[in-house]
Amino acid sequence: MKLLAIDSSGLVASVAVVCDEDLLGEFTVNYKKTHSQTLLPMLDELAKMIELDLSSLDAIAVAGGPGSFTGLRIGSATVKGLAMALDKPVVQVPTVDAIAYNLAGHRDLVCPLMDARRNQTYTGLYRFCGNRMEVIKAQCAVDIGEILADINHIGEPAVFLGDGTAVFRPAIVEQCCVSYTFAPPHVNKQRAGALAALAIQYFIEGKAVTAEEHRPDYLRLSQAERERMEKEHA
Repeated sequence: MKLLAIDSSGLVASVAVVCDEDLLGEFTVNYKKTHSQTLLPMLDELAKMIELDLSSLDAIAVAGGPGSFTGLRIGSATVKGLAMALDKPVVQVPTVDAIAYNLAGHRDLVCPLMDARRNQTYTGLYRFCGNRMEVIKAQCAVDIGEILADINHIGEPAVFLGDGTAVFRPAIVEQCCVSYTFAPPHVNKQRAGALAALAIQYFIEGKAVTAEEHRPDYLRLSQAERERMEKEHA
């Protein structure tokens, strides 16, 4: 099976192609560029480097949210356009699940943290048995104190990763009562290679949708929508 994966859900832009057990290529950038500037050029360069015939793909995977509203829309539009043009199914992978899969096989409780602003985080809790991932707490948008309380309640060592680790490190140091570590730089943020590997599992489990059916999962209202509702309520 050959699958293209695209992740523009956060600060990182990443594209990758996986064929069965092989990562054929991956292009990841985390440096002061908008995804509208980077995503298509990265995809084009990757396709050239590995001599990819897009028609040979079995499916296209995308980080389906949560994350940056703009980033999710750019990734979603790119994938929908490609999938419709190529007549390929879409595998929509929850963003937090894909981040957690960077640490497939890890012995500790895995806790991705994305900065959702207002002291909230997009997060979840995961445990691995080999490469199989068990979802302990499905991805959600919660106060940082809530997810740390869940970890303390479970009482197992934890590893944190994601762009929220730098933001929430003081809270972790103050509130986390179990032993913990932080993932190293090469696996601590979104990577399309991890997204692709997990997406193949989801595809085999029958979780693909059509391009028309794909919709990003924002988990919460945008700031503009929240402000409008607050004004209407007032």
